[in-house]
Amino acid sequence: MKLIVGLGNPGKEYVNTPHNAGFVFLDALREKFMYQNTLYPTDWKTEDTFLSDIAFIKDGSKIVAILQKPSTFMNLSGEAVEKLIRKFDIEPSNDLILVHDDLDIQLGEFKIQKGKSPIGHNGVISVEDHLGIKDFKRVRIGIENRSNKNIPGLDYVLMKYSKEEQATLEETVEEAIKGILSDIIL
Repeated sequence: MKLIVGLGNPGKEYVNTPHNAGFVFLDALREKFMYQNTLYPTDWKTEDTFLSDIAFIKDGSKIVAILQKPSTFMNLSGEAVEKLIRKFDIEPSNDLILVHDDLDIQLGEFKIQKGKSPIGHNGVISVEDHLGIKDFKRVRIGIENRSNKNIPGLDYVLMKYSKEEQATLEETVEEAIKGILSDIIL
């Protein structure tokens, strides 16, 4: 069973911001399975015990993947991830895929890597600290599109995307999903 975690911030004020690229990814991934013949997704359900919104990808009654959107703020995501890892006895180095925004990568690009993350991404740092490891798969979604490099990264990641930027992000997410489907469909 895979655990696919998308990092973001809860609340309407954070919708369409670069920092919520992980949530955009999970929504698109769940949507993709709605039209499959063999695997199907459950609806999102708020699970206070796990500090998250959770959906499952199932093959009949068997869970093949858990989709997790921590309902904590980005910097506290590790606590929510750790709770699911423990409950479902998931081996992070083999079965965790962490999806997050990355200011080191241009908008429209992504990287799928193991053990690599942007320097100073507090959501990623929280997950690494709570799990005690760094060696797990990451989908790094590029968000860098500042025309004014004087805007600090901490401010930029919470600014609303334009319609064009949001469309580019969604296209990039679709391509990144193709890169992990083989991890889910065995």
